[in-house]
Amino acid sequence: MTRRRDIVRREFLRRGAAAALAMPLAIKASAFGAQDRITMGCIGMGGQGRGDMGGFMGFPQVRVLAVCDVVGEHCAAAKDMVDRRYGNKDCRAYADFREVVARSDLDTVFIGTPDHWHAIISIEAMKRGKDVYCEKPETLTVREGREMVKAARRYGRVFSGGSQRVWDDYNWFHRMVWGGRIGTVTEAWVNVGGPSGFCNLPPVEVPQSVDWDMWLGPAPWRPYHPDLTRGGFRPYRDYSGGGMTDWGCHGFGGALFTCALHETGPVEVIPPDGKDNPTLTYVFANGLRMHHGGGWGGIISFKGTGGEVPSRKGRDEDAPDVHVPHYKGSGGIFGDFLHCVKTRERPFRDIERAHRTASLCHLGNIAYWTNRRLRFDPETEEIVNDPEAAMWLDRAKREPWSL
Repeated sequence: MTRRRDIVRREFLRRGAAAALAMPLAIKASAFGAQDRITMGCIGMGGQGRGDMGGFMGFPQVRVLAVCDVVGEHCAAAKDMVDRRYGNKDCRAYADFREVVARSDLDTVFIGTPDHWHAIISIEAMKRGKDVYCEKPETLTVREGREMVKAARRYGRVFSGGSQRVWDDYNWFHRMVWGGRIGTVTEAWVNVGGPSGFCNLPPVEVPQSVDWDMWLGPAPWRPYHPDLTRGGFRPYRDYSGGGMTDWGCHGFGGALFTCALHETGPVEVIPPDGKDNPTLTYVFANGLRMHHGGGWGGIISFKGTGGEVPSRKGRDEDAPDVHVPHYKGSGGIFGDFLHCVKTRERPFRDIERAHRTASLCHLGNIAYWTNRRLRFDPETEEIVNDPEAAMWLDRAKREPWSL
C-alpha cells in the first residue's frame, strides 16, 4: 500500500468525523423517504451476511441500496439477491466499505463482516449518521466495545447487536427467574465453545477476486488461506474469540439477562486449575458465580435460593406470566431494530448490552490465554494490578486503521 493511499484514507476518515459532528443527532428514518421507507447498505456478504440481508428484505419498509464485500463472489451473489428481490438492477456493489457509509441516501448499515472489522466499520458508519445493526460477536476487544458505545451516544445513533437467541431461545429462563421460581440466583452455567488461538494455516495463492489486504484490514498481515474468507476465521484470535465469543454472545448474553447483570461485568475471573476450580468461573459483585461449562440444562442452567432451572427432568413446567422487557415493534430482532430506527428508542440488544456480553467472553479468553486469576473493575473496565493480562483488553491495529 503506497504512502499516497495511506494519506488519502486518513484524510477520508478525518473529513468524515468532521462532517458527522455537524449532523443532527437524531433523525427519524421517515425523513429520508416516502412511506417510512428505511434504506440500508449491507457490508460483509458471506453466508451469514446474505442470510441476514434476506431477513431484512422481508420487511416491506426496507430497501437495500448497496452491498459490499472484499470477496467478489460474495458481493456478486448479494447483488443478485437484491436485484431479484426488487426486480431491477439498482443495487450498487462495492469492495470498500467506506464508499457505502459515505452515501447520503442510506439510513442504516448492516454489518456481517468478520469480527475484527466490526468496530471500525460501525464507528465510521455512526459518524456519518447511519444507524447500525451488527452481527455478533460485536467486538474483538473490550476497548472496541466501549468506543462503540461512546460513538452511538455521541452521534445519537441506534445500534443493535445481532444476538437474537438471547430472547428467542432463552425467554423461558428469563420468565422463570424474573417470575421468582427459584428465588435469588446464586450460580449459573453456560455451555459454549472455548477460546481462539493462533492461526497456522498454510499459505495459498490469492485469487484475483479477493482483496486480501482489505480482508485483513486492521489485523496482522499473514498469507491468504481460503478457509478464512469462507467463514472459517472464528478459531483464530486475530479475527475472533472462538466459540467463547461466537455462541458465547448468545449463551452468556442469555445468562446475563436472566440474572439482570446485562449492563455490568464481573469483578473476578478464575481460570480452571483442575482442582478447586474445575471450570472457568466469573464472580460478580453481588456474589453470583457464573461458570463456563458444566450445568445440566443444555446451554444455560441456573441455581437459586429456592431451586434450579431447568429441573433435572428438563423444562417440565410453564413459565409464569410475567412481563419481561424485550423486543419493540414486531418481527423479532430485525423488527426491533427497524422500530427503533423510526422511534429513536434503544433496541433490546443495545450496544451497551452487546458490549458487556462480548466483554465477559473476552475476559474469559484472557484468563484462558494467560492462565491468570483476573480482578476486573466493571466501572472502569480495567484489569487490576496485572499489566500483562491488561494488554489483551485492546489490540494494536495494522496501519492505516485505527479507532
